[in-house]
Amino acid sequence: MKFNQVTIKDIARELGISPSTVSRALKDHPDISTETKKVVHALAEKLNYQPNIVALNLRQKKTNTIGVIIPELVHFFFSTVISGVEDVAYQAGYSVILAQSNESYEREKTDIKALFNSRVDGMLISVSRETKNFDHIESIISKGVPVVFYDRMYNNPSTSKVIVDDYIGAKEAVEHLIDQGYKRIAHLEGAPSLIISADRKRGYIDALKEHKMEIKDSMIQECPSGSQEDGNRATKKLLAMPNPPDAIFTNNDPMAIGAMMAIKEKGLRIPQDVGLVGFSNWSYGSLIEPSLTTVDQPGFEMGQEAARLLIRQIEAGDKDQEPQPETKILKTKLIVRDSSIRKAVRKK
Repeated sequence: MKFNQVTIKDIARELGISPSTVSRALKDHPDISTETKKVVHALAEKLNYQPNIVALNLRQKKTNTIGVIIPELVHFFFSTVISGVEDVAYQAGYSVILAQSNESYEREKTDIKALFNSRVDGMLISVSRETKNFDHIESIISKGVPVVFYDRMYNNPSTSKVIVDDYIGAKEAVEHLIDQGYKRIAHLEGAPSLIISADRKRGYIDALKEHKMEIKDSMIQECPSGSQEDGNRATKKLLAMPNPPDAIFTNNDPMAIGAMMAIKEKGLRIPQDVGLVGFSNWSYGSLIEPSLTTVDQPGFEMGQEAARLLIRQIEAGDKDQEPQPETKILKTKLIVRDSSIRKAVRKK
C-alpha cells in the first residue's frame, strides 16, 4: 500500500485558496486573517498534515539529527552509552540515527558514508576492532562534519573525545587481586589495535611492576575478537602451563565468562584456586555463580557527555565559531564480587 503524505497543495485545493496562503497561515503570518488561519489549521489537523521535514531541513541546511556509530549493539556497555546519548539529544531537540559497524572496518566506512549522505549535523564514533586506517573518518572531518569519539578512538588532537580511565581501572583491578594474595596473575588482552586494550594491558603490567612481581609474556594471552570463545581458548592454554596462573584479569566481561567456563571444566574452584576479574560490568555479572568481580564503566554518563560535546560543537559551527577540542576522562569503579575474594584473606 502506498503512503500518500498530505501536502500544502492538498489543503489549498480543498479550501480553494493558494498554497502560499496556506503556508503563511500555518506559520501564523500577520498578513493572513484570523478566520483563514482557523480554517487552515482545522483542515490540517483533520487531514493529519505534517510538514515535509526533509525539504525544510534542506532549506535550513540543518537536519537536527546526529549519527552514532556503535561497534556492537549487543554489548551491554554500548547500549548504556546509547541511552545516555538519546537522553541528552532528545532534550536538545535532536534525533538520533544509529549505525552498527559490527566490529567491521568495511561496514564502518559504509555506515559513516551513509550518515554523511543523510546530512546528519554531526557524528559520535567508536571505532571497530578491525579499524587501523582512519582516512574515512579524516575525510568527513575535513569536510567540516563535527565528530566526537567515545570509548574507542585514535590519536587525533583536533577532535573531542569522551573516554574512561582504562589504565587506572585495570591497575586497580590487578592490585585488588594482589591484595587478595594471588601470586601468578595472567591477563587476557583485547584487540591490539585498540588504544583501550593497550591502556588496560599497561595498567596490568604497571601494577605487577610496582609490587615487584614477575611479568611473563606467556601470562599475557591475546584475544583479538574479545569474545567469550576467545577467553575460553586462551584460558585453557594458560591452565595447561606447567606453572599456571592463580588469577586472571580479562580485558572485558565476555572474555571473563569464557575464562570461568574453562576454569570450571578443569575442575578448579573460583576463587579458591583461580581468581577472576573482568572489565565493563555487564548486566549478567552479578547473576552468575560465582558472581563476577569487574570494573564498571559509566556508559550512560559517557553517552551524555559525548552528546553534549557534539551538540556544543554543532551549535558553535552554526554561529561561525571555531569549537575547541575537549577530552573528558571519566572514572571507573571496581565492583568486588565473589570471583576474586579468597575467604582466608577477606578484608573486614
